[in-house]
Amino acid sequence: MTTTRPSRRRTLLVVVALGAVAALVTVAVVVVPLLLPPGPRPLFQLPVACGETWRLGTYPGHDDYDVDLFPIEDDAWGRPVLASAAGEVTVAGINGTLGGRTPGDPDGPRGRGGGYWVKIDHGGRWETQYLHLLEPPLVRAGQRVEQGEQIGKVGSTGNSGAPHLHYEQRRGWAKVETWFNGLPSGITHDDREYTVTRTSRNCPP
Repeated sequence: MTTTRPSRRRTLLVVVALGAVAALVTVAVVVVPLLLPPGPRPLFQLPVACGETWRLGTYPGHDDYDVDLFPIEDDAWGRPVLASAAGEVTVAGINGTLGGRTPGDPDGPRGRGGGYWVKIDHGGRWETQYLHLLEPPLVRAGQRVEQGEQIGKVGSTGNSGAPHLHYEQRRGWAKVETWFNGLPSGITHDDREYTVTRTSRNCPP
C-alpha cells in the first residue's frame, strides 16, 4: 500500500501536466494566428459572372463598408453568386430567419438578419461574406472553393427589401473597404447614399 500511493500520485501529476501542455498548445494554435498582422489583400473580384456590370451601393443606416449589389440588366433573382477569391468555406447556412420573399412572392414577409449566407476564409486573416441568398448555399463548411466557383444564388432572404447580394470584405475582425480587381470600390461609410458601377473580371483562367 505504501508503495502504490506515491506511484498513483506521480501518475496523476503526469496526467495533469500533460493536460496543461495540451491546453497551452491548443491556445497557441488558435490564438497566435489571430495576433499576427493580416497578410496581403487577395486580388478579390466581383462575386458575379464574368463580364456582367452591376451597381454597387450603400445608404444611411446600412453600416460602414457594407455593399449591396444589383445587376444593371435583367432580373436579380437567381443570378449566380461566385467566390471572390479562393479559400475555405467557414459558414454556409442561415443567419437569422429566412422570411417569405421569393420570385413568386417578392413582397412576402421579411425575415431577420442575412438569411441564407456564406462566409469564406481566404487566408492571411481575410474573409468575405455573402448574404440574402435565394436558396441553401451550394457549398458546405470546410469545403475548399476556387475563385469564380458558384456558391449560391441571388435572393431576398432575411431582412431584405428586394433581391440583391449583400457583400462584405473583412480583415481580421474588422470590415474594410471592398476592393475588386485591385481597385477600391469607394464605399467606406453609410452617412449618405452612394452608388458606383463595376464590371466583373471574375473570369475563368
